[in-house]
Amino acid sequence: MYMDKITEAISHFVGLFEITLEQTRLRKAYDEFKAAQAVEEETPELASQTVNVDAGYTLKDFVPSIEYSPVPPKLVLSTPWSDFQFVPPDIPAIPQPDVAYPGFLLPQEAYPMGSAPSRLILPHIEPPGSVAVLINQEVRLSDNDYTGAGGHGLKFSPAAADHAAEMATLLGAAADLSPIDDLEMPGSSEEIVAVIKTAGERLNGYPEETDGEADVFVVKADVIEGTYVNGQSVDEAPKLDDHLPEKHRRAEEEDEDEEEEAEQPSYTPGSGSIDIDVSVELEAGGNLLVNSVAMANNWLQSPVCAVMGDHVELNAIIQINVSCDSDLVSSSINGWGLNATDPTQGFNIAMFKRIDPSAEAAASQAKQGDFPKHWVVTEVEGDLLIMNWIQQYTFMMDNDVSILSSSGVKTLVTAGANTAANDISLDELGFNYDLIVVGGNIYDANIIHQLNVLLDNDLIGAVDGFQTTGEGAASTSDNLLWNQASIVNYGAGDRFEAMSEAYRKACESLQNGNGDLSDILGDGPFAGIGAIRVLYISGDILNLQYIKQTTILGDSDQVALAMNALAHPEADWTISTGTNSLVNYAYIADVDSTGKTYVGGGIYSDEILIQAELISTGPDLGGQNPDVLVNEAVAFLDDDMLAPEASQNVAYPSLVPETYSDPMQGVLA
Repeated sequence: MYMDKITEAISHFVGLFEITLEQTRLRKAYDEFKAAQAVEEETPELASQTVNVDAGYTLKDFVPSIEYSPVPPKLVLSTPWSDFQFVPPDIPAIPQPDVAYPGFLLPQEAYPMGSAPSRLILPHIEPPGSVAVLINQEVRLSDNDYTGAGGHGLKFSPAAADHAAEMATLLGAAADLSPIDDLEMPGSSEEIVAVIKTAGERLNGYPEETDGEADVFVVKADVIEGTYVNGQSVDEAPKLDDHLPEKHRRAEEEDEDEEEEAEQPSYTPGSGSIDIDVSVELEAGGNLLVNSVAMANNWLQSPVCAVMGDHVELNAIIQINVSCDSDLVSSSINGWGLNATDPTQGFNIAMFKRIDPSAEAAASQAKQGDFPKHWVVTEVEGDLLIMNWIQQYTFMMDNDVSILSSSGVKTLVTAGANTAANDISLDELGFNYDLIVVGGNIYDANIIHQLNVLLDNDLIGAVDGFQTTGEGAASTSDNLLWNQASIVNYGAGDRFEAMSEAYRKACESLQNGNGDLSDILGDGPFAGIGAIRVLYISGDILNLQYIKQTTILGDSDQVALAMNALAHPEADWTISTGTNSLVNYAYIADVDSTGKTYVGGGIYSDEILIQAELISTGPDLGGQNPDVLVNEAVAFLDDDMLAPEASQNVAYPSLVPETYSDPMQGVLA
């Protein structure tokens, strides 16, 4: 009898249940029978046999603290960009007189007389689509603090400095150094072509020698190879971690382990004295601003490319550092070690690199044998657009005003130490063909524009009567401006050749709709390929990668040093109004034709590097006394003390301790 799976499973279960039940019923009688039988049997004596044991190894003592350390894994290095060649099996021709090939005609195979001609049915390949990525990242921060710490009883109201006008001056100077700072994002194919042409014309017209205070370095060539740092060609680029201020460096694991193993403080209850670390510490700078972009464009790739029109290629890096760090520091704190302050540093680092995978591809193709006999074509009507337009802006204002005194305790004021970051990581993986035919032109442009602007004009002055016997340290500079850009092209710079008659005939055949490519099947890069995959684009290829990074920081701090009403000159002082880091990092990896490029029109290739640094010394503050400026801007908090008769009898509030009955009035927010 036939049963379905569920019925059969149930039947098996019922049978197993009946067998188990029957075994349970017979178990009691069986166990009693075996027990009675075992009593009647006589147990024989156990056999005795000598066993010789030879321990040839000495065992060591057990060590419980041994930790198991597994064997580290083997690292297999892989190259992210490789030319993968697939050889499909040879498909024999099958007579199909009633089936028409959808698309272009393919070579006809000869058959015996009487048989009908046939056409090959090859696999269909997908055409690529256009891709456009438009990203705009902005960070804006205003952190203008007013701080009063300590029982000084004073109010610091400095004259309003026109920081906006000073910043506008620096931005105007930076704009004069850049020939393409005003490029606008294109919205159509025509505008993309206009942007590439405009950028090329302006960059080519940029003078190699400029007049003015800026230090400008310019390189123009068909192909630029190597690394440049502040206008000097170097073998290896400097590392950011080696130049960042210590507070901005990445913490290493060893330092963290040492902190964990540090001896913990102990406490013993009972009588004793407590030592107070009398100090005043101000952090008014210490800002970190970062713009980072890493982009890989592998949307369209082929070992052979044929373009009927022009091939225009532009690779450009523009890097500008503009800073103004004019500080006024009181002469009363000259013994604080100001001479040891590190100056502001600016780095412009650019790398141009080309990777040619055609040599490895040629070696592998030479071993693969015959040339192809068939091809399959997919078509894109009109233009193919590949555009990444990325803009990053970081704008921060950190102009702090502080009046500080020591109250006999440890005072820590942090009015800066802000962090702002924009980060983009983009990988575009697209299509791989054996041959790309372009009926129009190819416009290929990679542009990186980086700008750092820093305004750090600080004022540190002392109120009349200020003095200290403790140690002091002041830092008003130690800033870092860092621009680093890399453009890596996958495709040799000398891969261009004039279009041969065979390729011209094949391209015209595709334009006319016939698609006869039999004359170019014997080209070297096609060796070993069973059937070549062809992409035909009737219009232009527009490949534009544009990165613009702008970092602006205003950190002009004003600090007044005063005495507490009860006076604590033994305090240690640490003041930092600089130590800012402005970092722009950009990387573009652009995959072009990895083999030969045949051009029917003109070949235009430009690679341009502009590195500029401008250190402004204005406004001219050298003739002013910071102590005078501070004393002119200091007033008493007590309104009675502002009266003329009271002010004539009181020289400094530290001499009138009874004025400060409220211990909290010395802290101003």
